[in-house]
Amino acid sequence: MNNETLEKMSNNLRFLSVDMINRANSGHPGVAMGLSDILAVLSTKINLNTKNHINRDRLVFSGGHASSLIYSFLHLSGFNLSLDELKNFRQLGSLAAGHPEIKTHGVEIDTGPLGQGIANAVGFAMAAKFASSKLNNSLNHKIYCLCGDGDLQEGISYEACSLANVHNLNNLVLIYDSNEISIEGDVKNTFNDDMYFRFMSLGFNVIMIDGHNFDEISKALEMTKNAERPSIIIAKTKIGKGACELEGSEKTHGSPLGAELALKAKKAANWNEEEFYIDSEAKNGFEKMCKRSDEYFASWDKANKFSDEQLEFIAYLEGKKDLNVDFSKLDLSKNYATRDSNHACLNEIAKQIPTFLGGSADLAPSNKTYLKDYADIRNGGKNIAFGIREHAMGAIINAMARYGLHPFCATFLVFSDYLKPSIRLAALMNLKAFFVFSHDSIGVGEDGPTHQPIEQISTLRNIPNLYTFRPADMAENIACWQVALKLNNPSAFTLSRSALPSLNTSIPDISKGAYFIKYSDNAEATIIASGSEVALALEVAKDKNINVLSMPCFELFDKEFDKSLLKGKIIGIEAARSYELYKYCDELFIMDSFGASGKEKDVFKYFGFDAEKIKEKL
Repeated sequence: MNNETLEKMSNNLRFLSVDMINRANSGHPGVAMGLSDILAVLSTKINLNTKNHINRDRLVFSGGHASSLIYSFLHLSGFNLSLDELKNFRQLGSLAAGHPEIKTHGVEIDTGPLGQGIANAVGFAMAAKFASSKLNNSLNHKIYCLCGDGDLQEGISYEACSLANVHNLNNLVLIYDSNEISIEGDVKNTFNDDMYFRFMSLGFNVIMIDGHNFDEISKALEMTKNAERPSIIIAKTKIGKGACELEGSEKTHGSPLGAELALKAKKAANWNEEEFYIDSEAKNGFEKMCKRSDEYFASWDKANKFSDEQLEFIAYLEGKKDLNVDFSKLDLSKNYATRDSNHACLNEIAKQIPTFLGGSADLAPSNKTYLKDYADIRNGGKNIAFGIREHAMGAIINAMARYGLHPFCATFLVFSDYLKPSIRLAALMNLKAFFVFSHDSIGVGEDGPTHQPIEQISTLRNIPNLYTFRPADMAENIACWQVALKLNNPSAFTLSRSALPSLNTSIPDISKGAYFIKYSDNAEATIIASGSEVALALEVAKDKNINVLSMPCFELFDKEFDKSLLKGKIIGIEAARSYELYKYCDELFIMDSFGASGKEKDVFKYFGFDAEKIKEKL
């Protein structure tokens, strides 16, 4: 495509974005104007189509504040995003939301907090490698990620790029919009890294270009096609390119240009002054991308024939298979720590669901998350060694879930704070991702208050669309997984380090979040407990007219359980902060501090989690 046409395509992206932001009187024009040249050229290289083909390239905008550029690109390319939606940018109910959301056709993943998109791109690249290994290595698509200075300042970007190096993700292409401007002005005030050497040290294929030179952009993208390593194109750009006297200024970052300056910029570019103008030549240029890609995908479909097993894998990938698992081989009678019973569950799921995989943040022996019959993902297996990279780990499995896999990741519950932004985004997108957390209470004992989670389970329970499970034994653990696998939501499992007694001889029904493990119609009180405290609650209720309700999932209990079944005084017992239980309980036996260092039994007794002490207070 000639440079004259590319110029028109770039200007149409640029000024549609400006008009959207002016109409909304809200948005970020600077990045959209500075990146439009790159996106125009990228459209001639990338394989995207409106039908979500399995072998399509993925395009991730890590700088989600440049959403106006995304929407301009999708509209001009023929995706299901109308001009009226663009005119309704950032308004309630619009598909052109302030930051990109997957409800919009063509948006691969929600990227709000900076840096998330880079880790998402790494997750997509890992997922693509895994899926291709199951399909005759036939998938050859690339993962393109547009990112900026803010993304690369966030620690998650280093975590993710370091892992991209370890996995040699040569299907990953970062395009770094290096405009050297942040909200507060010159980025060198806070960020003076030599990005060339940073990424050379990370094992990337590093290419430096003028981000407004069409020929250099095109050549750089071609150089990544057959790269043997992950690539980064460091593109020197001007924020607000074409914004006349504000070109290169932080003033274009987060404020509309306004009608007067927008008109001046259009005149300077010899562009039509009409608002939301669509140039036919530019639109045709973008639509060629989808037409070219459709032809390529038709050819790919014809060339690739898959076995029944591979077709089943694709069906799982496309969400056309239910996640049913037979857990009947697992022993319910043994006294397990729930991290151990969960290990047995994970291995059964991995055997029966081909798209199920995952790993831990360097804690697999402690989390008990190693899939014993499988190799490392780099060797075609299902185990992922994330290293000590909790933040990136969460964002990586989000992308894997969006790709169609069914991933889990794991660490200690107290470190769930490190991946909270990713868990929140998983919940926002209703992703089928599984977050496994062991060492779930003061039962950690000698490690002390720095490692004893107190407020974390309440934090998880307060995230909308996330279901948090805290099983009390093997039978409950199986029941929790049976429910979690059917939910179209992310799930968190919080698991004990301590061995717990077997309380059930059969798998209970926890579809309503809770069940009575001891019940009488005329009970004087009801104890609600979860996890390791269920056995304690039974001990308290022994020989007393007190019901015990095991509540492995508060969110389901809150929504589904018939609360009229709760008899008499309602008492909650949980070795955590757990103030959310006051919604139903008259009295709580919970934690009011950060714990203490000592032997597990001594710590539980010290904080009042002792049957005799609780009985005295009833």
